[in-house]
Amino acid sequence: MADAPRARKLAKRISQIVASALEHEVKDPRLARVTITDTKMTGDLHDATIYYTVLGDKLDAEPDMQGVAAALESAKGVLRTKVGQGTGVRFTPTLTFVADTVPEDARTIDDLLARARAADAEVAALASGASHAGEPDPYRQPREEADDDEE
Repeated sequence: MADAPRARKLAKRISQIVASALEHEVKDPRLARVTITDTKMTGDLHDATIYYTVLGDKLDAEPDMQGVAAALESAKGVLRTKVGQGTGVRFTPTLTFVADTVPEDARTIDDLLARARAADAEVAALASGASHAGEPDPYRQPREEADDDEE
């Protein structure tokens, strides 16, 4: 079992190797807009999970996630060879590619924040014309005691 700092260091190096190989050596056009976002290693350093995102051709175009997944699967052997040559570890880890959901999660959070801002603005608009319930001075006033001289 390797220590956690070594696993993190190896994961970072694998990210760099795979990103460089995708950019310079793998000639598949489906992988042109792939970005490696993170890599996680198992404790025994035998398996690496590589997270990636894909940009569309245009800002409003949806990327071809299935085509990219198929291209990464077909390039997995070449990438594993590059990782083995670049890391120099005894056992080259197996590579698993997983689509990163961070952009979709960020969009969902932005939508939720926009709804919360709208709800806050609505509450502020309702509160601007409202008045407090009850008396203006909510504290109990002390009773005035009757003078003993009057009795």
